[in-house]
Amino acid sequence: MTPTDPHNRLNLRFIALAIGMFAIGTDSFVVAGILPSVAEDLDVGVSTSAELITAYALAYAILSPLVASVAGRASRKLLLIGGLAVFVAGNIGTGLAPTFEAAMAFRVVAALGGAMFTPTAAGAVVALAGPERRATALSILFGGLSAATALGSPIGTAISGVTDWRGTMMFVAAVGALAAVAVLIGLPAVPRPPAVPFKQRLSPLADARITLTLVLLLVSYSGLFVLYTYVSQVFRPATGGAGTTLAWLLFAWGVAAVVGNLFAGRLTDAYGNRVVINTAGVTAVFVFLTTPWSSQHLVSAFVAVVLWGACGWAMLVPIQHRLVGVNPAASQLSVSLSSSANYIGVSLAPVIGGFLLDHVVSANHLGLPAAAVVATGLLIGELSHRVIVRGTGAVAAATDTLTPAANPSPANHP
Repeated sequence: MTPTDPHNRLNLRFIALAIGMFAIGTDSFVVAGILPSVAEDLDVGVSTSAELITAYALAYAILSPLVASVAGRASRKLLLIGGLAVFVAGNIGTGLAPTFEAAMAFRVVAALGGAMFTPTAAGAVVALAGPERRATALSILFGGLSAATALGSPIGTAISGVTDWRGTMMFVAAVGALAAVAVLIGLPAVPRPPAVPFKQRLSPLADARITLTLVLLLVSYSGLFVLYTYVSQVFRPATGGAGTTLAWLLFAWGVAAVVGNLFAGRLTDAYGNRVVINTAGVTAVFVFLTTPWSSQHLVSAFVAVVLWGACGWAMLVPIQHRLVGVNPAASQLSVSLSSSANYIGVSLAPVIGGFLLDHVVSANHLGLPAAAVVATGLLIGELSHRVIVRGTGAVAAATDTLTPAANPSPANHP
């Protein structure tokens, strides 16, 4: 493939956007690894410092559909670069914040930048790639997000061990600035999509099948990220409090997450979304239940985070598959809502975990109630499955009534 090959040029454009996704994904995951450093520097408790994760995730979940509605007629390239500029400013502000309250405010600013960039980037690659290369383009784009779990978060955690948490925020800001330059230079003008009113973006919630599936996502990821938020404390016996050792554990978690995400699609196609959701979820529950013991030694901690990372991320694809299958005509809006549900779940995780640590359990036993939250999500998932099956059966029965079988043999009535 030559440098002038149009496919090569397209890939370079997508890589520019993927760098932005890497920065935003790193910002989403890296704070969990530096909470003790943040808490000590800003003179707050670790559970209080975890509210920085809540502020970012909740602001992103709320602002993402609002920005998409309000800025529907804005230039896509301007929105991408503007989003990255706001994101960089938010992270620099966080890194320079003199107080915890100031850091919280700048986390919201960073989330606004992420909410401006991520949905716009997804729309841009779809518009530029065309139908024949759409899947490849999206895989490059969201490869940046996967790379953030495998590389960005552990690198940021390691930087915190060498400097402090403020150095980590500057690292994230630098990657965001690099992405802004890449988009400015490498991305052409992008066609604007049709504007979608905010009310229409919420219309899939009227379908109980979609709403229950979104609740499955929200609750399950709340439980999965309760442990991730406080990973530095839960696995402190294994790491000895060493930031470098924790960074290696997060690296293992991230690599497993990428692998789990990659295989989830094939497994869902082969066995259906229900099997993959429940298998991955039950495995994650088992891993969480055993953390009081697995967190005591580095080898067992390594095994635990690998299984947890793979299974946690393997649930995302089949949940999206279920959403799309329920109502294919509304699939784009449903997937957009799933992103908000995911971030709301992540935003609730620090609140749930902080309450549990302050009033219920020690860090060593945090995996037990986290497992209960994930199990609750799986029960909601079973309810959504039953509602979907019941609805499909009703449609089939109505069709049978209106359209008699041409050959009413036993083969037509299993």
